[in-house]
Amino acid sequence: MIKRKLLAVLLLLACAANAQETNKQELNKQDVKNEVMRILDSINKAKLPETKSGGGVEEHWYDRISLRGYAQIRYNGLLSTNDKVSCEQCDKSWGTTSTAPDAKANNGLFIRRARLVFSGQVHPNVFFYFQPDFASSPSSGINNFVQIRDLYFDLSFDKKREYRVRVGQSKIPYGFENMQSSSQRLTLDRADGINSSILNERDLGIFFYWAPAEIRKRFEMLVRDGYKGSGDFGVFALGVYNGQIANKLDGNRDLNVVARVTYPFVIGSQIIEPGIQAYTGKWAFTGEVSPGVTVNDPQYVKDQRVGATFVLYPRPFGIQTEYNIGTGPRYNARTNTIDQTDLNGGYVLLNYKWDIKKQHIYPFAKFQYYDGGKKYEKDARSYVVRDFEFGVEWQPIKALELTAEYVVADRTFEDSVLPVNRQQGNVLRMQVQFNF
Repeated sequence: MIKRKLLAVLLLLACAANAQETNKQELNKQDVKNEVMRILDSINKAKLPETKSGGGVEEHWYDRISLRGYAQIRYNGLLSTNDKVSCEQCDKSWGTTSTAPDAKANNGLFIRRARLVFSGQVHPNVFFYFQPDFASSPSSGINNFVQIRDLYFDLSFDKKREYRVRVGQSKIPYGFENMQSSSQRLTLDRADGINSSILNERDLGIFFYWAPAEIRKRFEMLVRDGYKGSGDFGVFALGVYNGQIANKLDGNRDLNVVARVTYPFVIGSQIIEPGIQAYTGKWAFTGEVSPGVTVNDPQYVKDQRVGATFVLYPRPFGIQTEYNIGTGPRYNARTNTIDQTDLNGGYVLLNYKWDIKKQHIYPFAKFQYYDGGKKYEKDARSYVVRDFEFGVEWQPIKALELTAEYVVADRTFEDSVLPVNRQQGNVLRMQVQFNF
């Protein structure tokens, strides 16, 4: 019996010792695990950026800069019936301006635009916007030069940024289609009647913009959701600018003054946007006049316009129309002079927005008319334009847009080299656009 009790005690001691050893091993494993976790925490803390005294992560101004862009490649060589139909301000790859009787256009593939946009709210009260174009095409015939399109800063005076002043080179707030980005516009080119006011739509100036925060969001939605909006250029705009077009020194000491009022109303399921705009100033010729052509006071030719806009956004059917009248320089073939004359012109665009899942299809038709001069072209070239355009834009994905446009053109454009020049013809124009 004693031996049995002694054996039982020994067995209990052995079990206790074994349990103690097991506990020690588990404790050792836990200690190792805790030490590893402590080391990892130390490494992670070392990787964290410095923080402000308030405990938040410090944000630098360059963290707020965004980058986007788009590129357009065109082909204007399909079904052309008259290569001498052209538009210098529209697209230098369309037709030819050669004076030779049998001249043919070199309508090959052409990079129309290649743009990057850097922008950001670098301070609660300062927004900046910088857009270079890598496909500028000067008259030399050598393409794809880099040129600044936009470089401006918006200084706001309130937390909602409803009141702001824009300083720099930017679009002049005149017209809806002029304000509309080329990445948003349906037709391949802007209408002569409105776009003849400001070449490339831009100049160097200072502008005041005001719009309620709610309306600024509406302007943004009309672009973001595919309704072909013009962007946010305020409900009210007032400013001064050189009046000499972008990327050129001012030719006189007279600043142009421009004002615009527009408002997008919601009426049931529709959105309409009427607007009115005007500018006044003096145009200065700086080399556009040919030898032998005379102009009275070439540094101070009156340049004034007033225009009206009406837009019914495509939900799903849309109408966009503008018209303006004014006075400006224009070549006179009978006297070989540049005179100050009246001008008028505009356009009507009908369009439709057809959504197929995430795809968008926009059939459109446009008629434009213009009777006036173009101050920034040779000898303030005289124009009479009557064009019809029929086309469709297809967006299969957000990054890709395809546009086909058939043009029925009747264009008279005359200067000292071509004092009698009316050209009529048709052409099918194609464009592929990449958004990134």
